[in-house]
Amino acid sequence: MPVSPARAAAFDILLRVERESSFASELLHSKPFGHLSGADHALTTELVMGVLRWRSRIDAEIAPASSQSVTKLDLEVVIALRLAAYQFWWLDRVPRRAALHESVELVKRARKRSAAPFVNAVLRKLSTRTLGLDSGAAGSAETLACAWAHPQWLVERWARAYGMAQAEQICCHDQKVPVTSIRLRSENAVEQLIEERVRLEPGALLSSARRVVSGDITKTHGFRDGRVNIQDEASQLVAALVGRNLGEQTEILDCCAAPGGKSLVIADRNPQAKLTAMEVHPHRARLLQKIVRDAPIQVVTGDATRLAAGATFNRVLADVPCSGTGTLARNPEIKWRLKPEDLPDLQSRQRAILLSATSHTAPGGRVVYSTCSLEREENEDVIEQVLAENASFRVLDAQLELKALQTAGDLVWPEPASLTRGPYLRTVPGVHPCDGFFAAILAKN
Repeated sequence: MPVSPARAAAFDILLRVERESSFASELLHSKPFGHLSGADHALTTELVMGVLRWRSRIDAEIAPASSQSVTKLDLEVVIALRLAAYQFWWLDRVPRRAALHESVELVKRARKRSAAPFVNAVLRKLSTRTLGLDSGAAGSAETLACAWAHPQWLVERWARAYGMAQAEQICCHDQKVPVTSIRLRSENAVEQLIEERVRLEPGALLSSARRVVSGDITKTHGFRDGRVNIQDEASQLVAALVGRNLGEQTEILDCCAAPGGKSLVIADRNPQAKLTAMEVHPHRARLLQKIVRDAPIQVVTGDATRLAAGATFNRVLADVPCSGTGTLARNPEIKWRLKPEDLPDLQSRQRAILLSATSHTAPGGRVVYSTCSLEREENEDVIEQVLAENASFRVLDAQLELKALQTAGDLVWPEPASLTRGPYLRTVPGVHPCDGFFAAILAKN
């Protein structure tokens, strides 16, 4: 009996995530898997994301049932075991015998036929067990990390930075399917989405946002023609901090622009300004060009740390490459790849980009620095280091900017102060209804 399309696709995607350090969310929407039916694509997504979210918890359960350490097994074998185990304990509607049989067949399909009896034996043991998924009270970072399938070192950091209660909220949020948020670029987009059977509810942070209750937004005309963008509300909010109606003499730079969502926010809010969107990687710059095709945006392939001599801008958005620890619900593979020693390297790159941005900001101009990271090294520390080297800049209080957005009707979140930490924008997954973002607004004297 052949393996079902959904399980075969999930296996192939998980294999590429491990071998090639690919991102699951990108693979799920790539051409090789475009043939899947709606139902099969939904199951593939559930299997891939579920395995990635709960990987350490699954491996901890596999270990006692295996005669070999999980780390010593062939990757194809491990992935087949993880897929079946996830279905055993998280997908009640899937018969365990079907999940077991197909994982055995997946091993054969991967030309590991000799391992099929081993996989069958391990899964038979696991199929008789139940798994308690109630995490209980988090007494320590260790118990929290084990219960919610996170690296202990990350949970320890969050407990120190945010307190144990918020650390648990972050972990809990990371294990759930995140809300799909969209930004409306056209006033008539909602009516057409409703006609196409997409159910929406108002945005939690912004008046221009909607949250998708049901329906496939990617199949709609509004998404295809660019009138509707999928974008987390915190990401939309960061871009809104750049300003609105800045005028035709305003030069704006989005210096790390791909995939382009923030560039579109800035362009839509500033139709008369001149906006340059820069991306260092040529293939991402090409994607960026497609995304912003109908907006007055100049796309440039280049390194933000090497801006052209003499170029100055009135506004700069430096949404820098980061660890992404504020987006683990969407990108769960990050938590298994990231290591503590990665943070200094990221900080060095972030600092270089921000220093370049500040050196090309016109007098009276502003730089909005942002990340989707929860880590201090990538956020406050970068700001403090750059300000120590450039006395011509000061930090503006983000709360005042948020109140201005509220007064203008853009921000609908009732308590702007709750979105800040000190003078900075700080959203926390599980605490706020969005991804975890940090933003600092720097003004040049």
